[in-house]
Amino acid sequence: MSPPQKARQAPGRADQSLIIPVAGIAPEQLTDTFTQARDEGARRHDAIDIIAPLGTPVLAAAPGHIEKLFKSDRGGNTIYVRSPDSRWVYYYAHLDRYEAGLSEGQQVAAGDVLGAVGLSGNAGSAGPHLHFAINRMAAGEKWYQGTPINPYPLLMAGKDLPLANQGQQEW
Repeated sequence: MSPPQKARQAPGRADQSLIIPVAGIAPEQLTDTFTQARDEGARRHDAIDIIAPLGTPVLAAAPGHIEKLFKSDRGGNTIYVRSPDSRWVYYYAHLDRYEAGLSEGQQVAAGDVLGAVGLSGNAGSAGPHLHFAINRMAAGEKWYQGTPINPYPLLMAGKDLPLANQGQQEW
């Protein structure tokens, strides 16, 4: 297995660029599936799907703490990681399994293994993949709330999300 692929770095912020959250996946292998119709147009896809073989390691895209390990009908085995400044939640879904010892409240660094690509939830017809989302969080919002932003251009350009002490640039 090749080492984690770091997205191209944003100028001046090399240590905080997002990691592509699937081991061995290069930026050019990503596809923008954000806002695609799902369930015959009944809902919008507020994430990107990263296709990879079953069992491929899923990596933390950025540092934070595990806010919630959750199993749902749609997402299957999921993980919600909140950024250190609480402004972002990274959502990982359709996992085959969680990394051994993973627990809510645990701190993670970018590149840490969180689990493995899978088919859990409603992923079956699409084949093994990671459903990866980023939500911008307002003060007091819970792990399942927030405003979806498209992770694709951030991963492709090596963009990093603004920290609380930086300007309020909108994504």
